[in-house]
Order: sequence, then C-alpha cells, then structure tokens
Amino acid sequence: MSNESTAWVLSLSCPDRAGIVHAVTGVLAEHGGNITESQQFGDPDTGLFFMRVEVACAASRENLESAIGVLGERFSMTWRLDVAGRRMRTIVMVSKAAHCVNDLLFRERAGTLPVDIVAVVGNHATLKNHAEFYEKPFVHIPVTAETKADAEAELLALVERMDVELVVLARYMQILSPELSAALRGKAINIHHSFLPSFKGARPYFQAHDRGVKLIGATAHYVTADLDEGPIIEQDVERVDHTHTPESLTAMGADVERRALAKAVRWHAEHRVLLDGHRTIVFK
Repeated sequence: MSNESTAWVLSLSCPDRAGIVHAVTGVLAEHGGNITESQQFGDPDTGLFFMRVEVACAASRENLESAIGVLGERFSMTWRLDVAGRRMRTIVMVSKAAHCVNDLLFRERAGTLPVDIVAVVGNHATLKNHAEFYEKPFVHIPVTAETKADAEAELLALVERMDVELVVLARYMQILSPELSAALRGKAINIHHSFLPSFKGARPYFQAHDRGVKLIGATAHYVTADLDEGPIIEQDVERVDHTHTPESLTAMGADVERRALAKAVRWHAEHRVLLDGHRTIVFK
C-alpha cells in the first residue's frame, strides 16, 4: 500500500438484502482500498443489516464519500465515514462524584481513550479542581427548576460552539429534558449506577442491599427522553453477598461504573456502536 494511505472506518446500517457486503467491499476495492477489519450482522428481528469496515486507502475523502453515497441511495443506508483513530471531541458532564470523570480524564491523557475532552461541565463547582488538574476548561452551569431551560440552552450553545461530537454524563445527577435528549440523540452517553432495568433512580445500591441481591452492576446507555431506558451499550457486574453493606456496595459499584463507561465511550468513539431501534449493535 502507498505510504500516503489513510486508515478509514466506515459504519453503516440499512434494510437487509443480498449483495450488500459485495457492493461495499467492491467499491472500496475499486478505490484501491485494503480492508484490514470487517464485521457485519443481520438482525432477523428488525430486518436491518449492520456493518463496520476499516480500510487503508489512498483515495480522498471526497471520492470515497461520493462513491459510498451512491451505495447509500441504492441500499437506503445510514452511513458514516471517518478517519480511524481520530479523537472525538467530547464534553463530560458532572455533578459531585469524581470517580468516572477522573477515570475518563486519566485514560484520555494515557492515550487509551480516543477522545479529546474539550471541557468538563458541572451543575456544581465541586469538581473544578479535578478538571484544572488535567488542564481542561471547567464550565459551571447551575441547574434549578427555574433555570433548567436556560441551563440546557447554554449547554447546547456550548456543544455547537465547541463542535462537540459526544456528551458523556459521568454521574451527572440531572434529568435531561425531552427536548435536550432529542437534540443529543445518539451522541450522549449516560452511566447508570445500577444493572438496568433494576433499581432505577436514586440510591440504587441501597435498593439493591434491601433486596439482598447477589450481583451489582452498572449500565452505560444512550440518553433518551425515557429516564434510564436508552439503548444499552455496555453492562458490567460484580458478585456480592450478605456481608456487604450499602456503603461497601457503593464503593464496589464505583469501580464497575468506571469500567462500563470507559468501554462504552471508547466503542462509541471508534464507531463500533450502531443503533438498532431501542437496542444497539456493538462490534467489539
């Protein structure tokens, strides 16, 4: 391959039918592409086909997008082409809990998370020092019942101004309005400190302790207008027993939350997550 080749990632979904893989790989081959990774899945329940391809190719973005656009019309595709490994511009939303945002900031600095965290936004100023330690701008947007609409408008303006592609709710203890959820559809990830669909809302580890659960977990999912019911990207669990207190469950849960959220953010940034109605297809 030419030294001028670019590594691209193409992700797509469309109604399932014969010939999709042949058509996609054929177009990439016609443009001198060398496929380095390919995954696909046909969902028999929804009748949709999903595909993710990494390809090394010297063709320009304009030429590739033009050719893929023709395929898109032919197969009624929803598709996205991006440079593989490009760091996705991201805002992290926080309240007072530090463990998830600390983990994301550390992983970004270590180079193991393909995101560029351009700001940390908090409805409290508690974590300002954490953001500044990692040399990230901290934006304080207080939220009350009276100011919620203005606060969400300020957030959306920030997303547009900073060209943000992903919003991560890292234990951001505010419920987004249906309007904001719709505006961020498919590009806002929340970590819920529970193994959904069980124990929604506040104090889930206390709810879990009261029920005597044997597993605790965390769920990373896309944000929707339905509280804690968005398409699930990743879930993680830890086994527990009767000796654990609500406090020890909470401490263990923090580790589970970090792991699940980091995986979900990485997979999203690598274009490995495709929406399939109220579910997701994750090409790991």
